[in-house]
Amino acid sequence: MVKHCEISDSDLRNKIKNAEICFGGNQKLKIYGTLKCSSGKRMKRENRVFFSSENEAKQNGFRPCGHCMKPEYLNWKNGLI
Repeated sequence: MVKHCEISDSDLRNKIKNAEICFGGNQKLKIYGTLKCSSGKRMKRENRVFFSSENEAKQNGFRPCGHCMKPEYLNWKNGLI
């Protein structure tokens, strides 16, 4: 897990380009989603964190976003995760 406030913009762009970062999350709400999610783009920089995989996000106690990851969210909501 990488906090947005602890990484420079150029390092962040390089990690996304090299597929080292694939998901973003909200540290306060414990929600993760895709980097293209409109909900994720609105969050404050100090709350934003990044993950290399879904498993990393789940290991840190985050749940899927109901907007950009609908099937995963429904599985989580129904207790299948």
